[in-house]
Amino acid sequence: MNENFKFEVLHVDKQTGARLGRLHTPHGDIDTPVYMPVGTQATVKAMTPRDVEETGASILLSNTYHLYLRPGHRLVEQAGGLHKFMHWNKPILTDSGGFQVFSLAKKGDIHEDGVLFRSHIDGSKHLFTPESVMAVEQALGADIAMCFDECAPGTADYRYAVKAMDRTHRWAERCREVHTRPDQALFGIVQGCVYEDLRIESAKTLAAMDFPGYGIGGLSVGEPKEKMYEMLDAIRPYMPENKPRYLMGVGSPDCLIEGVLRGVDMFDCVLQTRAARNGLALTRKGRIMLRNQTYAEDFSPIEEGCDCYACQNFSRAYIRHLIKAEEILSGTLITMHNIRFSVRLMADIRRAIAEDRFGDFARELLEVKLF
Repeated sequence: MNENFKFEVLHVDKQTGARLGRLHTPHGDIDTPVYMPVGTQATVKAMTPRDVEETGASILLSNTYHLYLRPGHRLVEQAGGLHKFMHWNKPILTDSGGFQVFSLAKKGDIHEDGVLFRSHIDGSKHLFTPESVMAVEQALGADIAMCFDECAPGTADYRYAVKAMDRTHRWAERCREVHTRPDQALFGIVQGCVYEDLRIESAKTLAAMDFPGYGIGGLSVGEPKEKMYEMLDAIRPYMPENKPRYLMGVGSPDCLIEGVLRGVDMFDCVLQTRAARNGLALTRKGRIMLRNQTYAEDFSPIEEGCDCYACQNFSRAYIRHLIKAEEILSGTLITMHNIRFSVRLMADIRRAIAEDRFGDFARELLEVKLF
């Protein structure tokens, strides 16, 4: 048992069974359900760490694949680890880079030992194995590391899905055997594509390995959202009650709500930052495209009642002007808002769970079609 990492379920919503929890890590506690902003390359795009902290974010995600290639995990280790390197003193989770590696690899490059791939930066060849990925993640030193898994595409047929799932389980064992960093929790990853029996088998197999927490991978990769929800419903009874559940790469407002309804505790997504750089803002009344002409003379904030720096100081008209003038501040301001929107949404979700009214709260929000 990892004494540096503890998860406790504080309350279960009487309407839905949604969970209110708390994760204890070496760099602080995380109240769940939680949305994690994505800092792929040791930075949340367009934001300083101070900006991110002011949104109320309690944990960030960074990417093993990208940091391995540039600047290199040994340099990050030499700098004192990822927290010091990027000047973020709260918890960090690093994914294993599996999704990126498998999207770059050719079919013949995937074998039992690992995955051979070419860098998207310079075309150089690299081999990721469970052992090498664990070495990279331990050098980076995040509070939570993810096992190296085979992320099969959403369109994978059943036969391939079985092979990928079985390999993921074998690799999980190998990751666990070589992971030794005591101040870092290693999460297993449930796979199985969109096949209910495989998802259940994967959940059972990984639960038996007794990881400190569990990712749910290979969803939101092209399949309809309804199918993703079906898979979450299927595995819910087989996920350990006393371990955190992390739906990987999913974080649109509707999916945050639907995921929490199905017992998920942790989420991450690049939507909040990517949408912002394209002029799209998230609000409780639905998304708005601030580059549109309709906001040229709109002097109201992005969202009335929002307490983020952007909404407290700037108008839609000003931000639209920045977008049209191609000023980078537009992306910063909308990113501030989108992350704060998501953090506030999760705080409201936690409050609703604590008060046993999350079912009613979820129905009201989902009727709005937030995204």
